[in-house]
Amino acid sequence: MATAIVMRDSARRRRREQRREELLDAADRVIHQSGNGFSMEEIAAEAGITKPVLYRHFGDKDGLHEALTDRYIGELKQALRPASRTDDPRSRLAATIDAYLSYVEREPDRYRFLLAAAEQSRTAALVAAFRREHIGDCAFTSATKLDRAGLDPGFAEPWAQCVSGMIRAAGASWLENRSLPRSRLVEYLTTVLWDGFAALRTTSRIR
Repeated sequence: MATAIVMRDSARRRRREQRREELLDAADRVIHQSGNGFSMEEIAAEAGITKPVLYRHFGDKDGLHEALTDRYIGELKQALRPASRTDDPRSRLAATIDAYLSYVEREPDRYRFLLAAAEQSRTAALVAAFRREHIGDCAFTSATKLDRAGLDPGFAEPWAQCVSGMIRAAGASWLENRSLPRSRLVEYLTTVLWDGFAALRTTSRIR
C-alpha cells in the first residue's frame, strides 16, 4: 500500500514537472513574439489554459520570471561548458568570450530577458551568482588557476569582476548594434583582458 502511494506521488510529481516545463515553453514562445513586456494573459492563451492554472504552477508573474531566469541561465551555462575544457589560459578566455557572444547572437530575446532579470529583485541574485561563478570559472579567475597560468593569484577577485563585467557590457552593446563581426570582437576582448590595451594598439598599427 505504502509503495503504491509513493509511486502515485512520484508519477503526479513528474506530470506536474512536465506540465511546468510545457508552460515555460509557452512563455518562451511569447517572449520571442512580444519581448519582455509579456502578460500572463498572453502566456495562458499560448498554452491553451486559464490564468489560474498558470498561477497555480508559478504563484505570480515574479515566480514565472524566476523560473524562466533559471532556465535561461541553465542554457547559458551549458553553452559555456565546452570553454572550460580548454587548458591554455588565453585560449580558454577566448573560448569563454566566444561561447558567451555566440549565445547572445543565437538567442537575443532570451539574453535581453536575462539582462532585465539582473535588475529585478526576485532574479538579480540568480544572475549575479551565475556571472560570478560560471563566467569566472570558464575564464580562469580562481586564485589557483591564475597561479598556474603564471599570474598573481591575489588578483583573482578583481580579475573575475573585470572578465564578467567586460564580457557582459560588450555582449549587451553588441546585441543592439553588431558594429563588428563576432570573431573580431572576441579577438579584441581577449587581447584587452589578457594582454592589455597596449597590445591592442600594437595590433591595430600592424593592421
